[in-house]
Amino acid sequence: MDNPSAASISNAMSKASDLLIVGGGLNGTALALAAAQAGLSSTVIDARPEGARRADNFDGRSYALALASVRMLDALGLWSGLKADAQPMNEIKVSDGHAGDAEVFLGLHFNSAEIEEGPMGHMLEDRYLRRALLTAMQSEQQVTHLTGETVIAQEVTVSGASVTLASGEVLTGRLIIGADGRQSGTASRAGIRRTGWDYAQTALVCAIAHEKPHGGVAHQLFMPAGPLAILPLSGNRSSIVWSERREIAQEINDLPEEDYLTVLRPRFGDFLGKISLAGERFTYPLGLTIANHFVADRLALVGDAAHGMHPIAGQGLNAGLRDVAALAHVISHANRRGEDFASRQVLSRFEQWRRFDTATLATATDVFNRLFSNDSSVLRAGRDLGMSLLNAIPAARRGFIREAAGLNGDLPDLMAG
Repeated sequence: MDNPSAASISNAMSKASDLLIVGGGLNGTALALAAAQAGLSSTVIDARPEGARRADNFDGRSYALALASVRMLDALGLWSGLKADAQPMNEIKVSDGHAGDAEVFLGLHFNSAEIEEGPMGHMLEDRYLRRALLTAMQSEQQVTHLTGETVIAQEVTVSGASVTLASGEVLTGRLIIGADGRQSGTASRAGIRRTGWDYAQTALVCAIAHEKPHGGVAHQLFMPAGPLAILPLSGNRSSIVWSERREIAQEINDLPEEDYLTVLRPRFGDFLGKISLAGERFTYPLGLTIANHFVADRLALVGDAAHGMHPIAGQGLNAGLRDVAALAHVISHANRRGEDFASRQVLSRFEQWRRFDTATLATATDVFNRLFSNDSSVLRAGRDLGMSLLNAIPAARRGFIREAAGLNGDLPDLMAG
């Protein structure tokens, strides 16, 4: 652990909160709101300036929110204000395709009508979700939001915890939360190592406007270089998450807009008519990284700080929100029983709860990416046959739908509905 100097402690203003949340992204802000519902105060330390978080322009980023995540946003009082801008995902089609295929369908077809709870998820643009969380934090007296600040040191004792900011300020609390991404400084300062590997793939992310309506259908196409997800947004638009080999992906992203579309069109197909870009383009490297421990003394990790996976199943944010819901569940129940909610004994319940789910999801995404990101004729025939057989078994198909909706397993209070 890094220890702040006595001089910096004595010269800095000290603020106390129950939770010191390092990271002002979606998971960190959601945890602050969840903790507030349980009567716990939080300080959210956000490296980005508030203006950047509140930007209202559509930049192409969107999220596939599983039904369990939608339930959580509803429990936090946010969904009623978000629903009008969200697009229900009524169906998911999983296909094994080549570039140049129009609408290949030899695989799985999941329909929300097969479960009683309604749509298995919704697509929502980043700008709407981010702004809703920030607005809710601003009106919550239990939450202090510090923007443009970074943590340079942290310390834990038997009775409490503290972080030192780059500005010299020292904040005190009972529990430190690392919600600061895959390169988590919180985890590093706690001595938590990571396990993982690089996929030598890059995700190209953008939004596409198209001529024909999508009907609320999400498509997952498996190409030799990596998967391509076409996810329905409101209106005649879709979000694209397109995995390519790293060296090729960079070349594609550097192309002018029309040339970029020329490369995308044969992969996308023509089933939605003419397409055009609707927003900015992004890239990010793909790999697997999992913290060897999700907790330490008076410290817990959530979201990408705990685990970063391939986006093949669209579960990145959903897994992070499940961390948040599980941690809020564990510490709120412990607090009501009069336990020290930041003790290692209590935090180990959170780790045990999330460790198995995380390992299962990480294994599944890793295996699927390796199995499908190739053009082996033998593997192709085998996986197509396997998907067709699975698609013919209603009980198995329903199980996959419930898994995609986040309804399987032991659900935290915020996701129980």
